[in-house]
Amino acid sequence: MTNRSTPRFLVVAGEESGDMRAAPLLNAIKSDFPNASFFGIAGERCRTEGVDLIADISTLSVMGFVEVLYNLPRIKNTFDLVLRAAKERKPDAAILVDYPGFNLRLAAELHKLGIKVFYYVSPQVWAWKASRIKIIKKVVDRMLVLFPFEKELYARHNYQADFVGHPLIDEVHASKNRETFLKELKLDPSTKVVGLLPGSRPKELHRHLPVMLKAAAIIRNEFPESQFLILRAKNLPEAAFAEFIASSPTPVKVSTDYYNALNACDVTMTASGTATLETALMEKPMVVIYQTAWLTSVIVRLLIKIPYISLVNIVAGKKIVTELLQEKASPENIASILLDYLRDNQKAKEISREMQIIRGKLGESGASKRAARVIFEEMTKTRA
Repeated sequence: MTNRSTPRFLVVAGEESGDMRAAPLLNAIKSDFPNASFFGIAGERCRTEGVDLIADISTLSVMGFVEVLYNLPRIKNTFDLVLRAAKERKPDAAILVDYPGFNLRLAAELHKLGIKVFYYVSPQVWAWKASRIKIIKKVVDRMLVLFPFEKELYARHNYQADFVGHPLIDEVHASKNRETFLKELKLDPSTKVVGLLPGSRPKELHRHLPVMLKAAAIIRNEFPESQFLILRAKNLPEAAFAEFIASSPTPVKVSTDYYNALNACDVTMTASGTATLETALMEKPMVVIYQTAWLTSVIVRLLIKIPYISLVNIVAGKKIVTELLQEKASPENIASILLDYLRDNQKAKEISREMQIIRGKLGESGASKRAARVIFEEMTKTRA
């Protein structure tokens, strides 16, 4: 066991969104433990915070039942690598971020080794696989949740989760005004801007962007005074977008300045995921889409226990935005909804007002610091 002022943490953030959540948490942990060290699997943001990467995030960035099965040997090798590193480096604790198919199995193995487990960003036990709560109660020392309804759900199962709030409250803001940003992109601030948010995974890009670009062509034909802006996740290379843009008849701009770009949009077509919450916090009317492998979609429909798949509707507890899944996510359907918002400013304003309730349900500012404080208190309590 290391000295109490220099704890060693194993960190596993299995995909881009996990890397985004983990990095500010690690930064906050260093305020309590200035000499803490970190190793594990994450992305560039966590590496910048000092994580010694034993494997890159790309080894785990897979979503969907079919896709996971296809990549199972690689995932298994990565699992063995992490467990081997844990046995050799003997961390004082593990910080596992989301990615439950991998991380809950890892938590069980770490628990056997006597390594304390902090789990940040709960598995979606409220949507499906509630049976995972039984596993969590056995192998997770502290579960740090982002939504108040998650704390309530765990309490009903006699498990005390820590509601720390959502870090997006601190992160989602624009640093430039709309006019300045659009002029920098050589777009007209007086003209409506339609945002295309295809997702942060390569598979999502290939499934969503062609459909979104076709929807953009329909919108431009029906509403000529419109402009189009693709929001590119920084983990996706610019070249990945080039082939789609080259074949599109609609002029589009691309930006990685995510929140300034989102702030500049009037409406968006957004892939389901964290981006729907980000868009809601910016109070932008949107249509949510998602397409995945056919078999994955069938399994999800059989297992999911809630009426919505987008976080914005789930947090609101009602339908605020339209969700178009699988074959319903057609260019025509996407364009139809967004054209309504573009033509009817009152309807767009009503959607924006509905989104204002989301912020109040995500807790107060300082989620990462509160999460770090839970970890600090637990570590010092047991090692005092």
